[in-house]
Formats: sequence, C-alpha cells, structure tokens
Amino acid sequence: MTTLIESEEHQALRKAVSTLGKRYGRDYITQVIAEGRYPTELWQEAAKLGYLGVNLPEEYGGGGGGIAELSIVLEELGAAGAPLLMLVVSPAICGTVIARFGTEDQKRTWLPGLADGTKLMAFGITEPDAGSNSHRITTTARRDGDDWLLTGRKVFISGVDHADAVLIVGRTEDARTGKLKPCLFIVPRDAEGFSRNPIDMELSAAEKQWELVLDDVRLPADALVGDEDAGLLQLFAGLNPERVMTAAFAIGMGRYAVGKALEYARERSVWKTPIGAHQAIAHPLAQAHIDLELAKLMMQKAAHLYDAGDDIGAGEAANMAKYAAGEACVRAVDQAVHTLGGNGLTREFGLASLIVGARVARIAPVSREMILNYISHQTLGLPKSY
Repeated sequence: MTTLIESEEHQALRKAVSTLGKRYGRDYITQVIAEGRYPTELWQEAAKLGYLGVNLPEEYGGGGGGIAELSIVLEELGAAGAPLLMLVVSPAICGTVIARFGTEDQKRTWLPGLADGTKLMAFGITEPDAGSNSHRITTTARRDGDDWLLTGRKVFISGVDHADAVLIVGRTEDARTGKLKPCLFIVPRDAEGFSRNPIDMELSAAEKQWELVLDDVRLPADALVGDEDAGLLQLFAGLNPERVMTAAFAIGMGRYAVGKALEYARERSVWKTPIGAHQAIAHPLAQAHIDLELAKLMMQKAAHLYDAGDDIGAGEAANMAKYAAGEACVRAVDQAVHTLGGNGLTREFGLASLIVGARVARIAPVSREMILNYISHQTLGLPKSY
C-alpha cells in the first residue's frame, strides 16, 4: 500500500522515524512510566532530527510539511512501542493554530521552540460538565481595559506539568448578539490565578492528566490567538489535526500489538506446528492487520485534505479516520493479548497495559458516538436528536 500512495520522501521519513523509535522501544517507555518522569531523551532527539516540527513553517524553524508528515512520525514511533502523546498536542494542535491564526509576534515567540523541543504547549478544552459538547464550555473571558480575565475549569489536560503554556479554549461574549463564542488564549504556566491538580488515572502513561483552575487569570491583549470573531473556524483548525493524530496514535499502537503477536505466533508451538499455522490464530491477526491498513488510508486522506486547505472535507475524513483507527486499535490489542494467552497479561510481554491505552482512542478527543452523530448529521443529512 505504502509504495503506491506515499512519496519517496514520506517512505524515507517513515523508515528514519521507525529506526529512531526502535532504538528506544517499549522498554524505554515502560521504564519512564515506572520512574514517573517524562520521555525527555526521546523527545529531544526527535526534535534534534527535525521530527517534532516537521509540520511547522520553515521560516519559524519547522520542516515546512504538514499533518501528513507529523502523523507518520507519531505512527512509526507508536509502532515501535514508543509513542509521544504530546505530538498530538504541542505541534499538531497548538503549533497549527498559532501558525494559521497567530500574530507575527506569537509565531516568532512560540513556533521555533515548539519545533526544536525547547518549548512545549498543552491544550485545554475539556471541562467537567461539557463533555463532548463544545457549546457548553463555561470557561469565560471578559475584557478589563486592554486585558482579558479568564475564569473556569478544565479536566483531562495532558502534559501541563512540562508545558510552558496552555492554549485554553474559552468563550467571549459577542457584542452584537450577546451569545458566547469560542476563543483561544495562550496562558503561561506561571500565570497568577492559574493552578493545576493531578488526576489519579489507572491508565499507565508518561504524560500525566490534570485538572486546571483559572481564577480571574489576567492576560494581556496579545494572549488572544486569532480573530475574536472567528469562533469555531479557529477551534476546528486545531481539532481536525487532533483527530488525525489520534488516529496515528491508535494505528501505531495497533501495529505494535499485532507485531508482538506475530512474533509469538511464529515461535510458540503447543502441538507439532507454531500456533500461527492455525487459522483460529492466523485469521484474526490478518483481519486486525486489514482493519489497521484501512484506517491508515482514511487517516492519510484526512491529512491530505487538511494540508490542502479543505477544512470541510478534512473534518469529515478526520472524524472517520479517528473512529476507524480507534476501533481497529482496540480489536488489534485484544487479539494480540488473546494470541499470547496468559503470557499476554504478563509484564514480560508488555501487552496488558495496552488494553487500557487502546481505549483512549475510542474515548478521546471525542467519543465514537459523537463521531457517528457527526457523520449521520453532516454527511448523511439525518435530523438531530439533540
């Protein structure tokens, strides 16, 4: 498949990132998690090689590529067992939004650091009571002279403890209609009134999850990213890449799980032949591989549409890619664990932790049910129930 639709440059990038990922591998990530620290070594080496900022503009230190290239980076790191979740957040969401809508000063302040790994930015949209409904976001920004005052709460925000700032989704009042509309603000980590609390997760990951509290956080006028009146356009400029990258995360994880299962199935013999010779083992793994490859095709389509500037087409494809990849990943991990039997639940083989991790792609950043709502309403033209 890759030889037919991927350019030589993309194939070379895929191979190079795979080599980097395998040098670190699952054991490295497991050790990082056990020590409660961040995968700094891998992050910094990926930055040095130009992978972190591959999607950012060249004039600001990036590689001049797009989400297509960045999704390759995350997928291949994941397939090697060493995914970097903050690739979804820092360069894909925050970097993209600032590159598209930021002022020249914001671009020069943030993009070179996001590209070379010296700066990290988190993204805050999810709230306790809003769930997947971005229209119910209650974090509000109000003017106070030339400044903004930001108040609200966010939950399940990744990597805040290592981020220099958080791109916060708040809502401002439209002077003409009185309605609230989404706006994006860069909030420095040390801003007065900005605090964080860790969320105790059973999910094992290097990136911790946080609750954020914003209590009248005062921000200068230039903390606002983009046009105050652009609303959803700017928000989805970040959310569509997030969906594509979540698909890449899931596909990489699924490929890693199937790869471990294949190694085991080729070597493990219970009767006279390796268990991989039996169709009850071979066929489900073949199906898992097919499902992952199909999801990858939709992910590549979504990335291509986004990079080509087709936001509407990319929105539909990105949602479908995220849905397909999440489902394929869960099935792939489940089948991999099942292939190994009891060994699939041991620390030695390192697959059991993926059972929980695989479900992240079904849940975040938007649930599969909300994606089905999107497709049924936007694509199929069916009426809403809400």
